[in-house]
Amino acid sequence: MQIKADGQTYAPRGMVSPVCEPGTFKIGVIGLDHGHIYGMCNGLVEAGAEIACVYDNERMKMDAFCKVFPDAKKAESEHEILENPDIALVASAILPDRRTELGIRVMKAGKDYFCDKPPCITKQDVSQARRAVEETQKKFAVYYSERLHVEASVCAEKLIKDGAIGRVIHVAGWGPHRISIPQRPSWFFDKARYGGILVDIGCHQIEQLLFFCGASDAVISSSRAGNYKYKQYPRFEDFGDAALLMNNGTTGYFSVNWFTPDGLGAWGDGRTFIQGTEGYIELRKYIDVAADPEGDHVILVNNKGEQHIHAAGTCGFPFFGRLIKDCLERTSTAYDQELTFRAIELAIEAETQATAVQ
Repeated sequence: MQIKADGQTYAPRGMVSPVCEPGTFKIGVIGLDHGHIYGMCNGLVEAGAEIACVYDNERMKMDAFCKVFPDAKKAESEHEILENPDIALVASAILPDRRTELGIRVMKAGKDYFCDKPPCITKQDVSQARRAVEETQKKFAVYYSERLHVEASVCAEKLIKDGAIGRVIHVAGWGPHRISIPQRPSWFFDKARYGGILVDIGCHQIEQLLFFCGASDAVISSSRAGNYKYKQYPRFEDFGDAALLMNNGTTGYFSVNWFTPDGLGAWGDGRTFIQGTEGYIELRKYIDVAADPEGDHVILVNNKGEQHIHAAGTCGFPFFGRLIKDCLERTSTAYDQELTFRAIELAIEAETQATAVQ
């Protein structure tokens, strides 16, 4: 069982399934400000990548990283990684307000980029990232982990593709998180650094709404955000929600918050509900409350009956292998670049126009 009481340190592990020969895909890591970097690197290593080097301006963070990934060499500077011709991709969980500018430097240095969410926190960031991708023809991939690094979601993708619930017409996401205040750095509570709740954890939800609905764009019908409880942090938001209308006529809604109670055995009871014309799917991603401490539960109901599918250990995480092959072969199978950008752009729009609640 993986320790998953705190979402910041939760790093999923999956099946080892290399897609390349040892040593043929080397990555560098720059920026260890969020623990998601461990999950990102787990996925890449399991798919055959080699972590060649790591850099962070805090030595203690590099020391901790190298205990988990002992083959990584500690670099003396960011430039040491960017100028290394053997590095094909740079992975980063640097501060959210620095992810775009780092990505642009990475791509201009001739390398692909894979960063934690949110990849951008302003519309200007998104425009600059789009332009850099167009100019360099490099990849700007994003760790939308609540879909990409959850086997229940991978299972749902296949069920939808196989027509198990007909046409998807509505998707609803619920994304509660445990706040774990003692473990949070000061920037976590500063909206100017993390972008606001609809940007920070809302972008996860918007990406999966677009993906499961089979849409390429959407408009924000309504959005709300506010700080109900943590008044000691006036630049923090602990609740947000939004409704979306997709460009193919489907609809979506999501709610995110920082109110996971300490009594829950996971950092958040993340769920996704997918309504189709011939049935529906519920994903219980990280826990089945009061029934099973393990996650990856898929509930399928259609005209054939009811099914409870335990997806853990059955699907793996194909995103990482696809990403490596895309980087090596210059294909686009792991993710859609424009959808990746549009998801965060919509999250920024939702945040910008949100009605304040308190």
